[in-house]
Amino acid sequence: MKRYRPHILVVIALAIVLSTGWHGALRNALTDLRFSWQSRAASGNVVVVAIDAPSIDQIGVWPWPRRLHAELLRRLEAAGAGDIAFDVDFSTPSDPASDEAFVKALRDVGGSTILPSFKQPTPNGGTAHINRPLKGFSNQSWPAVVNVAVESDGLVRRYPFGEKLGDALMPSMAVVLAGQDANRRPPFLIDFSLRATSIPSVSYVDALRGDAAALDKVRGKKIIVGATALELGDRFSVPNGKLVSGPVLQALAAESILQGRMLHWTSDIGMILGLGVICLLMMYSWRRLAPGIRVAVLIASGLAIELVAALVQARWPLVIDTSLFHIAIVAYLAAIALDEIDFRSLLGRIAESRFHRIAMSLGDGLVCTDEDHRITVWNPGASAIFGYAPAEMIGRPFETLCAVAADGDARPSMHDAARQALLVPGGAVVVEFEGRRKNGETFAVEASFSGWQGTDGFQYGAILRDISVRKREAERVKYLAEHDALTGLANRNTLHAGLAGMIANAERRPREVALLVIGLDGFQGINDMLGHSAGDLVLQAVAIRLEGQAGDRAIVARLGGDEFAIAREAADGGEPIAKFAERIARAFETPLATGTRQHRVRISIGVAVHGDGGQGADELLSNAHLALSKAKTTRRGSHVIFKAAIRQELENRLTLESELALAADRGEFELFYQPQVRLIDGSLIGAEALIRWRHPVRGYVSPGEFMPVVNTSALSERIANWVMETACRQARNWELSGNGVRVAINLSPSQLHSGDLAHSVAALLEATGLTPSLLEIEVTEDILIHDERRVLDMFKRIQELGVRVLFDDFGTGYASLSYLKKFPLDGLKIDRSFVLDLLADSDDAAIVGSTIGLSKQLGLTVVAEGIENRATADFLVSMGCAEGQGYFFGRPMPAEAFEKQFLAAELDAASAA
Repeated sequence: MKRYRPHILVVIALAIVLSTGWHGALRNALTDLRFSWQSRAASGNVVVVAIDAPSIDQIGVWPWPRRLHAELLRRLEAAGAGDIAFDVDFSTPSDPASDEAFVKALRDVGGSTILPSFKQPTPNGGTAHINRPLKGFSNQSWPAVVNVAVESDGLVRRYPFGEKLGDALMPSMAVVLAGQDANRRPPFLIDFSLRATSIPSVSYVDALRGDAAALDKVRGKKIIVGATALELGDRFSVPNGKLVSGPVLQALAAESILQGRMLHWTSDIGMILGLGVICLLMMYSWRRLAPGIRVAVLIASGLAIELVAALVQARWPLVIDTSLFHIAIVAYLAAIALDEIDFRSLLGRIAESRFHRIAMSLGDGLVCTDEDHRITVWNPGASAIFGYAPAEMIGRPFETLCAVAADGDARPSMHDAARQALLVPGGAVVVEFEGRRKNGETFAVEASFSGWQGTDGFQYGAILRDISVRKREAERVKYLAEHDALTGLANRNTLHAGLAGMIANAERRPREVALLVIGLDGFQGINDMLGHSAGDLVLQAVAIRLEGQAGDRAIVARLGGDEFAIAREAADGGEPIAKFAERIARAFETPLATGTRQHRVRISIGVAVHGDGGQGADELLSNAHLALSKAKTTRRGSHVIFKAAIRQELENRLTLESELALAADRGEFELFYQPQVRLIDGSLIGAEALIRWRHPVRGYVSPGEFMPVVNTSALSERIANWVMETACRQARNWELSGNGVRVAINLSPSQLHSGDLAHSVAALLEATGLTPSLLEIEVTEDILIHDERRVLDMFKRIQELGVRVLFDDFGTGYASLSYLKKFPLDGLKIDRSFVLDLLADSDDAAIVGSTIGLSKQLGLTVVAEGIENRATADFLVSMGCAEGQGYFFGRPMPAEAFEKQFLAAELDAASAA
């Protein structure tokens, strides 16, 4: 088999070339190359009358009138030209006079003119359209086809003797011009050794004008008239990278016929015989002759056959196809190379060189050993890891790199690891061990062992990585995944896992498991006033104190922000959870020290106990948060233990929020108005706008039930804006009807915090047209305590609009007197809690009297709320209070009832006066 391997290779190569058609491209290339070697001149018997650029410049834009072609025919006939062929389209009529002149010229020259026909493809790929000369022209001329075939490489090589148009065979133009028979003759190869530049050519315009030199060239010659100007686009690609015009291509074909150079391929029999000879020669000489002699024989054979082919093509109209012969020679040369080169050794050297380059460029350590585990390869990466130079390690045992295990474990066996690598997919086993550097330092090493059979026996290799940094980072990532980065406490995930473990233990052995969720009261103020850095120090101090109080059996965690948690597991007889929570709360009565500053921080605690407070960790967390929310609203600084009623309260609130949202969408809210009067005579001064909710099932719902929910929900701003707009529009309606009723509106905190309230009030006054003095805004202390500077600026701008600002519920807050000094107020309202028992309680009377006196000194008006009888009203008048409101003067009522009771009476009184 080895003996016939070269010849089988040649057969395979020839089969591949024949199946793919590559030999055709090589054959064409060799033929074209011979044309360039055998350049020859044209005979001069065919002359091209060129429609060139000078002719277009002088005559005008193409196409020209056919009377010019008629005049050219007469000029050429008079000059003694032979047959005249036009490579111009005459298939469509033009100017009748010009067409008639051309017909007459054709008749006058005696029928020696050749006119073209051609197939023209349709744009949609249908049947080709045949363009023929007009009937009047064809009756006076010879027909000829001018179509040529473009091969797959875009070149024109063959020329047809004729083509069937319709039912008749029509000869090609060059065939007619050369006087040849076109019947049943195959296309021939144009002799492109003829130089296209040697074909005589005269300019159309010169011949048309009777230039003597031009007409002298056409005497006795065969003429082809056609376009050679680039702008007319009649161009063809021909061998050896040339472009020729259509008339020149027809002239080359005619010259090939006239000179007997209609080239044809030789029979394939000669090629087969040639291949047989070269194969027999190689089979005979393969083992008898040296490789160099065989190479010389092959190259000489190729040159000889190509020289013969060139000589034959130059002397006779024959083209010898030598493509397969040359392919066979190249295949044999490749077979000699494959047979003589020691590819195994070459590939081995290449692989060894490549391995060495890769090994030396690796960032990881690479160590190879022989079968005795002595190091043979030590790359720079290994030096960087262990600190040894190559000279220090080559020849030493691999175990030198391993540290002696402190626990007495055996060192990793390279032999076992590498042998195991041969049995696993991928061929490598990864092992971690303790390595030792040159300086004695030990560190974690990851080694990927492999083994292979080398020329010098079995060999081993290991890629080594220093993974000490990676291990430290992994430990740090694990720590961060389980702990809070700021305080070092357990995070939410760790708390959840620990709490779940405590619950599982409690289910096996009964014991109390409780979760405390702790929130800092007023922590946001520390962040706002001192910055987040100070806030972080406070959180760290809180974490330390919680850990100190919780004990060893508890998990202390930070849930996020200013929320912490303690998961506690207590055996029977341990500290009760209530006392534990109370002790944690009392621990924060002592200030927290953070550097040079001390902070007093109160905490609120929500407690959920396993069982009543929930069964799983998620449920305990949820319920402890609910208890914390309850503690913040009812028992700040202390704790609340979760009970089912807390969740029910929250569910009721959520239900109420949902109903309130629907009420806002359905327009179920109404405004009632309670009169404000001048106490001395009971005359109407204004009205306070109070919201009411007409529930479709429950009827009117008390504001005390739904307003606390509104003020702490997302609906707050929407409803507050509706109240202000509705009240202003109602006050404007009363103003337009002649009643200047001052309307008081309670301001919601959401209106102050959501945007520029002063701008909103100004826009509302402009939109409604209400006189600003008829609008009164009532504010409470809880609105004023946030962002004092911004609120102060906003109320100053509101006062500048002419709107009155009153301090509502005066006397119920801890800093009311300071606000009288700071904020721009027009008056204040004495809370009803001081007015109800004014006659019976001397303390209330003293407070009310002092407030009225203080207001007069500050230039503020005073409105007393909650007046329910005449005696209280008279007593307030005696104290100096000018205005008041209460059930004695009128309950809150709808606008229509308010108008009937108060405004109609005033209008009647005004009319009577």
